[in-house]
Amino acid sequence: MAGPVATVRAARASGPRRSRRHVRAIAYDPGMATYALIHGAGDGGWFWHLVAAELRGRGQEVVAPDLPTEDDAAGLPEYAEAVVEAVGDRGDLIVVAQSFGGFTAPLVCDLVPADLLVLLAGMVPSPGERPGDWWANTGYRQARRAYDERHGRPPDDIAMFFHDVPPDLAAESMARARGQSATPLERPWPLPAWPEVPTRFLLCRDDRFFPPEFLRRVVRERLGIVPDEIDGSHCVALSRPRELADRLEGYRAVL
Repeated sequence: MAGPVATVRAARASGPRRSRRHVRAIAYDPGMATYALIHGAGDGGWFWHLVAAELRGRGQEVVAPDLPTEDDAAGLPEYAEAVVEAVGDRGDLIVVAQSFGGFTAPLVCDLVPADLLVLLAGMVPSPGERPGDWWANTGYRQARRAYDERHGRPPDDIAMFFHDVPPDLAAESMARARGQSATPLERPWPLPAWPEVPTRFLLCRDDRFFPPEFLRRVVRERLGIVPDEIDGSHCVALSRPRELADRLEGYRAVL
């Protein structure tokens, strides 16, 4: 493959290449999907464990790999390949990404066939944009300041990210936090355009990190769609896993 796919694969030139045709050739139960759940910065696959349990309980396959966030040699291409490796030869793929995972998810969809891409309170990249520049390019700081002036600045990480998460889960999530290398923040997003995959955006109405009005504008400007909305914080996967699984399964039902 040439162009952006070759760029994404460059870091893993050794080893077998996947074929879109090969992935689709495998027979699967038409009622079963594979969800690839992608976590955000400095996090891990555990973030999704409650949603994964809900989806598996409904007969779906789920992979939620730990991305190599602490590896200074790993950039977004390596993050995408970690997801692709976890997916393997599974088909009927739905890619779901939270927060900074929004930079990785489209790369995954450009490497393997996907039926749907869902961004959950996700960062929406533009071609050639460095993730480290996203904040200034989207006007995040101004939006953050306006939100804080209206609602007050959350005093700590619990209030910012976990205000509706059960305290024991919030504490465990913080204890499980992983280091985040700056490498993927410094390199341009490699795709020339958004991949050709149906895309939905689900914002969290009670998100104190990415204010809803900010995300509504970013999604409109960068994806040209109106986001769907769900009650909950930035970590809605921990506070409302059943409701989130309901939404994801609702998207799958209308594919």
